[in-house]
Amino acid sequence: MIIGGSAGSLEVLLQVIPKLIDIKPFALILVLHRKSSEDNTLEELIALKTALPVKPVEDKTALIPGSIYIAPADYHLLFEKDCTFALDISEKIHYSRPSIDVAFESAAEVFGKTLVAILLSGANADGTRGLKAVKSHGGIAIVQDPATAEMPFMPQSAIDGGAADRIMDVQQITTYIQSIALKV
Repeated sequence: MIIGGSAGSLEVLLQVIPKLIDIKPFALILVLHRKSSEDNTLEELIALKTALPVKPVEDKTALIPGSIYIAPADYHLLFEKDCTFALDISEKIHYSRPSIDVAFESAAEVFGKTLVAILLSGANADGTRGLKAVKSHGGIAIVQDPATAEMPFMPQSAIDGGAADRIMDVQQITTYIQSIALKV
């Protein structure tokens, strides 16, 4: 499962993540727009909110179910066919690196119909093209209800672009993730 977001998305994650007790059937990957710096404030903040293992993504490391991974600042996040991460420093997309589009598209190619991608609050169109890729590969594309987003432009762009399978508020997103964790 992969979640992308920008301005206003951290507040959503700080509501959702503490409620996730067990995600053994899948890994949760967070791709958030953030400042281009090497500080670990985001990882530390997320780790304070959960008992689940929180790991920064490192190049060529294996993705392990049951963990929360956070894309590093200033790198695009890609996925290899052998379920390892790859980091890339190609040009920014939508003024962002990591780009949500790049991460969603790469995840869609590797994980296909098993992928769930969730796009949260943000102030640009990043994520719309990526969600379309998720849908075209048979995955599930979920968008935060723009009415509940601090910055509704990003989720509204996905909806307007026909990229959303489902539109959910924060509580529905939490319940949905919990329901997947309980399926196995």
